Amino acid sequence: MEKEKEVTIYDLARKLNISIATVSRALKDDPVVSKKTKKKIFDLAEEMGYRSNHFARNLRNQRTDTIGVIVPRLNSYFMSTVIAGIENVANNEGYNLIISQSSESAQKEMNSAKTMFNNRVDGLLVSLAYDTEDISHFDTFYRKNIPIIFFDRVAEKDMCTNVLIDNRKAAYEATRHLAQEGCRRIAHITATPKRNVYIERLEGYKKALAEFDLPFSDDLLIIGNLSQEAGTLAAEKILAMDPRPDGVFVANDNCAVGCMLALKQAGIRIPEDIAFVGFNNDPVSKVVEPNLTTINYPGYEMGEVAARNLINHLNGIATITATNTILLRSELIVRGSSKKSKT
Repeated sequence: MEKEKEVTIYDLARKLNISIATVSRALKDDPVVSKKTKKKIFDLAEEMGYRSNHFARNLRNQRTDTIGVIVPRLNSYFMSTVIAGIENVANNEGYNLIISQSSESAQKEMNSAKTMFNNRVDGLLVSLAYDTEDISHFDTFYRKNIPIIFFDRVAEKDMCTNVLIDNRKAAYEATRHLAQEGCRRIAHITATPKRNVYIERLEGYKKALAEFDLPFSDDLLIIGNLSQEAGTLAAEKILAMDPRPDGVFVANDNCAVGCMLALKQAGIRIPEDIAFVGFNNDPVSKVVEPNLTTINYPGYEMGEVAARNLINHLNGIATITATNTILLRSELIVRGSSKKSKT
């Protein structure tokens, strides 16, 4: 079957007996063209099945009005709120998004970066995979002056612009809160300290312990992938400890909830026997009983700030090289899981 010929602006101009320039201006919503003429052109365009050739126009402009987004996981509440923030700003500014997940694999992240580059994205927003050791796969972007902003899980490089919270301070406040509630043996459940977020949360935890003259030992460090299942496994380790910890700071809420549920099944009372603090303020923190004390991590705002800075740079309003790090505020939200002391 013969492929139907694509409708062009020439066809629209011929049919309406007006100039090609007028049709072109009308389709770009140029105020020079009257509303009445615009309506005629839009109606005919729709009737004839005209499709705007963004690709040809973008090649001339050297822009695709597309931003690439690479995230470790799409199934986390935190990441979905970040993407919602990015999307809000991008849509308002007329940008499309190509979103890809690395599934915590450096190799997949490399492949995603290549795909984004070949799709000629105007800029890139990246949260690094768990096992990304070096970021040379983004060098092609830097060579072509395609801007990149890293958020949440960022690269510790001079040339990078990063949007994040003060993870060290947040973890310090979480651990200090447990110590103030009377906990004297505080465990920390985290991921392998490769990424900035886990390295800094571990440092904040250690700083608070030192301040209260509390012991730190590797036995109190439980390392996993921070899933709910990892929380269940961590609970088994906690039950086997002698003496057991009386407080636990977990690097995310999902894992904290998994651990709490398993401990409660084993007859442990929370917070009386073991107090808990999580991280992220996921909806699950308000579902578990008692409600989970956690760090509010402004995901939506992080997405908005990252997208806004990238688009301002692309539109020539501001340059991202002027600032290396944008720090957002986080805060401790105290709920029932950590209140040992009766007020």
